[in-house]
Amino acid sequence: MAVYNRENQYINLLAQKPYSVKELSEKLFISEPTVRRDLIFLQKKELVSCKRGIVTLKTNSPDQRIPLFIRHLEQNEAKQVIARKALSHIKNGYVIMLDASTTAFHLLPYLTNFKNILVITNGAKTALESASMGIRTICTGGEMTLESFSYIGPDAESVLNKYNADIAFFSCRGIANKIATDNSIMENNLRRIMIKNSKYKFLLCDKSKFDNTYLNTLCNIDDLDGLITD
Repeated sequence: MAVYNRENQYINLLAQKPYSVKELSEKLFISEPTVRRDLIFLQKKELVSCKRGIVTLKTNSPDQRIPLFIRHLEQNEAKQVIARKALSHIKNGYVIMLDASTTAFHLLPYLTNFKNILVITNGAKTALESASMGIRTICTGGEMTLESFSYIGPDAESVLNKYNADIAFFSCRGIANKIATDNSIMENNLRRIMIKNSKYKFLLCDKSKFDNTYLNTLCNIDDLDGLITD
């Protein structure tokens, strides 16, 4: 199997945690020399870094968006805990704004417990899943990013600006010194509209994101109604 056919296998493994060359060899059932040759290829593509034999997925370079299928693997149990905690802030009849994050996506199964809920989102996958669960759903449309299946840009912002919500749930890539940050400036623009147009606003963030700072500032958490974490 050529290295480009193994690329997704490396990404899926390293999205969970860093691995040594030996561990990757055992997981993928290939020799350590083959792993080392593969890593040279993956490093040239700036997908991984390798230091002292420990291989790490590169996910924090400036304005680099993390593919959706990788983010679905990250902190899944933590996101379930966060979703359950968020339920106490939702009531029947609420209009709820959700960003395209996988953390907000985890809320969807629980929303079916409420009556007359309306979800407004810029997430294509979030909109599809929400509608398939029988939840009334409005999707912004706009320019789609294939990495996160989120809608961004002026068209998405224009649609979102037309609506007001009872509550907004959104996430980010990092929090440090009470400042929430993310790599995607365009997605942050949508989140800021959600904050502005919602009566209550909550940041959803698992503990792995604390003490990390990324390219673009989203907000100060003191300006929100709460931070929900695991």
